[in-house]
Amino acid sequence: MSDCLFCKIIAGEIPSSRVYEDELCYAFYDIDPQAPTHFLVIPKEHIGSCGEIGPENAAVVGHIFQVISRLAGELGMESFRVVSNCGEQAGQSVHHLHFHVLAGRDMTWPPG
Repeated sequence: MSDCLFCKIIAGEIPSSRVYEDELCYAFYDIDPQAPTHFLVIPKEHIGSCGEIGPENAAVVGHIFQVISRLAGELGMESFRVVSNCGEQAGQSVHHLHFHVLAGRDMTWPPG
């Protein structure tokens, strides 16, 4: 999709701090981290949100979670959170499916 920020990152039109890349997905550090470790993993295929996952693209989501597990191990993350906001009311600001991976601080609720 030509106006999608994440599609432009995948195409190399916008710089990013790459964590991982393969034929199906791309992982990069968040530019506004909410935890000491905060990266995103996105499919290279444009999928708008979790609401657009169907039989034709579900395998890429499983692959992304395998990548998240591997990266967490490689980065020494014993505990981490995976978040995907689906839709504007849920806080999705870029309409390309993405998974935030956060670690390195206590994320229990309530904080403290």
